Amino acid sequence: MLRIGHGFDVHAFAEGRRLVLGGVTIPAKRGLDGHSDADVVTHALMDALLGAMRADDIGQLFPDTDPAYEGADSCKLLQRVAGLARERGYRILDCDCTIAAQSPKFAPYRSQMRQNLALAMGVPEDSVGVAATTTEHLGFVGREEGIAAWAVCLLEQSD
Repeated sequence: MLRIGHGFDVHAFAEGRRLVLGGVTIPAKRGLDGHSDADVVTHALMDALLGAMRADDIGQLFPDTDPAYEGADSCKLLQRVAGLARERGYRILDCDCTIAAQSPKFAPYRSQMRQNLALAMGVPEDSVGVAATTTEHLGFVGREEGIAAWAVCLLEQSD
């Protein structure tokens, strides 16, 4: 049986934080605010996987009230979610992620993001897509107040 999942995440910019997207630290004036490393791409992908499994979301699995997840590496959390998928009899077939941000430019980092996400999930790199877009200066993303990300995935459950 095939299952699809869709995930979404958003974080506001914050001074004094690193900008981490898809497990890559990107040189930027500001990072994203969050309990963990605030990696919106990886968070959206985890929620897509969990949605396809009809499981809890990342807020339930890795609550921001738990000090164990303060500053957590989201790719390590993604590794745990992918492990949960395998435990439940799912194979990750394909994932695609979209980042919405006015700046910085992400093209130089896309390949490393794909590699990091694929490695965390234990899938081939060509099973992971990462794209970026702007919002033409519209909305909170356009005003450079934060970054949003969407992800979709396709899982296959063994019989």
